[in-house]
Amino acid sequence: MYSIKPNEIEKRSFEIITEELGDINLLAENELVIKRVIHTSADFDYVDNLVFSDNACKQALEALKNGCDIVTDTQMAKAGINKTILSSLGGEAHCFMSDEDVAKEAKKREITRASVSMEKACNLKKPCIIAVGNAPTALIKLKKLIDENKINPVLIIGVPVGFVNVVESKELIMTTNVPYIVAKGRKGGSNVAAAICNALIYQLKR
Repeated sequence: MYSIKPNEIEKRSFEIITEELGDINLLAENELVIKRVIHTSADFDYVDNLVFSDNACKQALEALKNGCDIVTDTQMAKAGINKTILSSLGGEAHCFMSDEDVAKEAKKREITRASVSMEKACNLKKPCIIAVGNAPTALIKLKKLIDENKINPVLIIGVPVGFVNVVESKELIMTTNVPYIVAKGRKGGSNVAAAICNALIYQLKR
């Protein structure tokens, strides 16, 4: 154990991550996303689990520069996103899960709030990144809405965690023509979704 100043902890953490990755070559475009997810989770499996469509990060960065919004499927993911930097870029973070109209509609139709939240995202007037860290049903609904030309996200971050329909929902998103960052398998979570958003946002800090 050794003493380290608070403002140096994150820097040292990333140095350790780089050291432990050794001679593993990460695509430069995706490197900061992968390292931040490892930093958040302390899980090096994400080196192999995170899958990126071609130019996904470049396209997302361009959209963020132009003030695109981010929609999450949990308040936890929304809370974890650096909204100060996002706002400075002209963007806003949304989570519709707690909205009264979403809750009523979900109960009426006997479907998940996450599904209805994706429907509500269709009403946004701005381009958006969809970041899903908890609900596979959000990804399943999203695929349907994309097929129906009701929504066309700038990027889908598909990293729900768990067992029921988790793997299948992620595979579904990878069949779309929409740029994506997906955590293959069962791993993921709201913290991972927020970490990916921040890894992109921090690159544009002014």
